[in-house]
Amino acid sequence: MDGIYASVLLKDVVRRNRIADVSALESVIRFMFDNIGNLCNAKRIADALTSGGRKVSVNTVEGYLSALCGSYILYKSGRYDVKGKQYLKIGAKYYIADIGLRNYLLGPQKADMGRALENVVYLELLRRGYDVGIGKAGNLEVDFIASNENGIEYYQTALTVRDENTLLRELKPLDGISDHNPKFLLTLDEDLVVLYNGIRRINALDWLLAG
Repeated sequence: MDGIYASVLLKDVVRRNRIADVSALESVIRFMFDNIGNLCNAKRIADALTSGGRKVSVNTVEGYLSALCGSYILYKSGRYDVKGKQYLKIGAKYYIADIGLRNYLLGPQKADMGRALENVVYLELLRRGYDVGIGKAGNLEVDFIASNENGIEYYQTALTVRDENTLLRELKPLDGISDHNPKFLLTLDEDLVVLYNGIRRINALDWLLAG
């Protein structure tokens, strides 16, 4: 994994984009790997790194993010207003091409299975040919809005919803969407498919295998 990381980082990103400060780039990579599935923008990243002792400008962060996405190390997913039916200019989430790289850089103590599951579902939706955005439904966030020539589907992900409060929290964003497009809640709970007001709760592994 060390060889893969060094090869991709040094040969692809650094050389192709003529990046001089490799250490600053690695700081951005570590931050992004630690924040997969979180809303991010260049200013927030620059501020966080600066407060941690690594001064990086907003323009530099924007350039690094563009380079990482251009090299398919990161994928950027914009926010989509479900009611307004348009993409928003502010805020985006980033996902990584290889969870193994995240574990290598951050260590096993950072192995957040919830974020990993969300990342895997995002990549699978891309593989299936969907355009994937982050949904904004009023004040609530929908993990993914997946669209193709056949229409739109909505997805929430959670490791488990055995706790009733967790179940209600995960269903709420989907339940607030008034259209009749398919809605899915993907979890690792090993249960049969369950319907909640038209929302299908499915085991994520079964969903992955069905694709």
